[in-house]
Amino acid sequence: MTTTDPIERVFALQRASRTARKSTDSVARIAQLKALRDAITSRIDTIEMALHSDLRRAPNGGKEGEIPAVLGEIDIAIGQLEHWMAPQAVPTSPHFQGSQTFIQYEPRGVVLLLGAWNFPFALALSPLVPIIAAGNSAIIKPNELSPETAKVVADIISAAFDPQDVAVFEGGIELAQRLQELPFDHVFFTGSPSVGKQVMAAAARHLSSVTLELGGKCPAIVAPGYDLVDAAGKVTGARFNNAGQLCLSVDHVWVPSAVVEPFCQIISAVIDKMFFVDAELQLDRLPRIVNARNFDRLLGYIDEAVALGARVVRGGQHDRETLTIHPTVLVDVPLNARIMQEEIFGPVLPVLAYDDLDQVTAQIDANGKPLALYVFAKEQAFVDQALLHTSSGGVTVNHVFMHYVEPNLPFGGVNGSGMGRYHGHAGFLELSNPRSVFVQADSVTS
Repeated sequence: MTTTDPIERVFALQRASRTARKSTDSVARIAQLKALRDAITSRIDTIEMALHSDLRRAPNGGKEGEIPAVLGEIDIAIGQLEHWMAPQAVPTSPHFQGSQTFIQYEPRGVVLLLGAWNFPFALALSPLVPIIAAGNSAIIKPNELSPETAKVVADIISAAFDPQDVAVFEGGIELAQRLQELPFDHVFFTGSPSVGKQVMAAAARHLSSVTLELGGKCPAIVAPGYDLVDAAGKVTGARFNNAGQLCLSVDHVWVPSAVVEPFCQIISAVIDKMFFVDAELQLDRLPRIVNARNFDRLLGYIDEAVALGARVVRGGQHDRETLTIHPTVLVDVPLNARIMQEEIFGPVLPVLAYDDLDQVTAQIDANGKPLALYVFAKEQAFVDQALLHTSSGGVTVNHVFMHYVEPNLPFGGVNGSGMGRYHGHAGFLELSNPRSVFVQADSVTS
């Protein structure tokens, strides 16, 4: 029976075309990726206008940020897809000499892709690249908190794809719940750990596989003797990028007790250079908080921390009308404050003092496994100890974000910060079923 519900109709259409899509070769899939690339590059100004409207993100001509990130993923897939798709020969054990054994990569099927609001363009379209490269179809729900970008994503998809391959539905929580009632073969979600649990529970009803890109309290650790200017500059950039609304942000930083004050002074100077002119905050340099609920949440964190004994050494000013919170630095923050228990996801940086690395690693372990760990140290022994006594999705040493930026490294979380990996070849593998094939010796003729 034909359904009139547009979601069910598109879902049925994509399920019905799974076999045909599975048989596509690299040439056909590359053509789809090129169509996606063309649809993006012809709309760069429109994409940037939407991001500015949703998040007050400053346009840069598509040279930095979300647009080149997606285009880079597309280019890597186009260049490597034929190699990725090739069956992988597996050595046959002595008992089965003469038989053929190999792994054949087949699509997972129909994928539900749930985008995030903080990078609403890239986190809707970057995962789409391996979805298409692996031969899947997709239904995308962009995040409703970035409505202008959602419209542009829908326009791009309608220009590049037939709905039987990729479709977009715009809406809020009710739409997300409605989509999760359908038996998708795979669900790809980027967002908070709390919502990730709901997504995983819904997928479990259909035994759908999942990729969850979540977050957590990503710490930075500065070793004794490390260059404070270098560490403070990189930490500041990582904390206040996108007003701290980034899953890879430095959530808090541990520094030796003796250098807390000079470290904070350097951070303050970097903040001045990044965001201020003649002591005036430049709103075009600092994205706004996404909505009033998150604005109030962040102010609540700051107020509670101060009530418990924390000190604001920089920032703290805020403007509800523009949803702006000045870059804020806290010291003497009690570990039982909510700001040290919950992911901050805003322009607030606790600077924590330590005298013993074991104290730091114990606290990191108590907060669960973060998406990223940042270690600033010149001694390999310090780095080794930090890695041995912590667990995280990824690590960057003496810089920030680099384990994400490097396309040959799989990106993802662990436990509370996510599951599954993507980027480059890892994304193709994540969105494929590695099908083991054994062919009995001399049993099949060509």
